[in-house]
Formats: sequence, structure tokens, C-alpha cells
Amino acid sequence: MTNYQLVLASTSPFRQQLLNKLAVPFITATPNCDETPLNNETPIELVLRLAEGKAKSCQVEHESLVIGSDQVCVIDGEIIGKPHTRGKAIEQLTRQSGKSITFYTGLALYNSKTDTVTSKLDTFTVHFRQLTQPQIENYVDKEEPFFCAGSFKSEGLGIALFERLEGKDPNTLVGLPLIDLIDMLEAEGFKVL
Repeated sequence: MTNYQLVLASTSPFRQQLLNKLAVPFITATPNCDETPLNNETPIELVLRLAEGKAKSCQVEHESLVIGSDQVCVIDGEIIGKPHTRGKAIEQLTRQSGKSITFYTGLALYNSKTDTVTSKLDTFTVHFRQLTQPQIENYVDKEEPFFCAGSFKSEGLGIALFERLEGKDPNTLVGLPLIDLIDMLEAEGFKVL
């Protein structure tokens, strides 16, 4: 096994919790990446570009494998960001009620020794229940999902908002596709098990 330092290019506590599931030592670094979408950039192009940009933007001192990830929620063809406020969260959930919403998550792994990056895309579809306004407001007030794409926390009470979930890796919905990450790490000689 190659002795790489594993680095998570993210300050997200959600991504840190997910990576902790793998029981491997890692450090975090703050990426330096402009997240502004480019003109005519598709959601897929955006998340792949940002995942790679985040992974490559971190200054690392040792031979490192740097993990970058980015996610967007798409409603009716429009990229939806984090709500940041109660009103915006209620608006997003109202718009999502009774619909199927797609999440696109870009994952990149940068090898600082070889100066190479590999990336993958994972998609996840959330099928929302038909929600009433009191249900939406009650949920937002209880869980305050202001810094979550789509205005919910699927790992918490947010599960009550859904009819069903569709995708290969439930971790993708939270923001870090672990199944793909394990494959990418092992391709670099970093064995998780």
C-alpha cells in the first residue's frame, strides 16, 4: 500500500462525517475554488469542474490523495443552491412537493505525487411526497436545513418528506459518493479494507 496522506478538500461537516465511515485517517483542507457557474454550463459540467477544482486547489505538503466533491440539486431544469434562510427553504420544498428531483454529485481524486486527477459523476433522484404548507414549515423549523442543497437532511427527519429514493449510493445524497470513492482510492493503491 502506498503511504499517501488522505485529504478531504471540504469544510462541510456532512462530508467529514461520511468520510469517517471508512475508518481511515484523513485531514481536511479548505479549497480555494470559485464556485460561480460558467455561461451555458450544464449541472454535470459544473459539478465535475468544481469537484476537480476543489481537489486541485488545496495546498498539500506530503504525497497526498485529495478528495473534492460538489453537488447541485436540479428542479425543473434549474440548478438550486443552498437556501441559507427559512423563507428560501420553505420556497424550495414547496416547489419540490410531489415532484422527482435529481441531484448531481461530482467526485474527484487528485494525486499530488503524479499530478493527475480522476473524476466521476453520481446521480440520485428523490421522489417527494405531496406536502402541505404546515408540513413543510414544521419540517424547516425542526431541522433548519439552511445549508443543505434541496433544503433537507435525508439522514435526519428529511426522510419523512420522501416517497422513495433512487440511486446506487445513499451517501451521494448527502454529498460524498463513498462507493465510487473507494474504487478511486483503491485504483491509486490506497486500500480501505
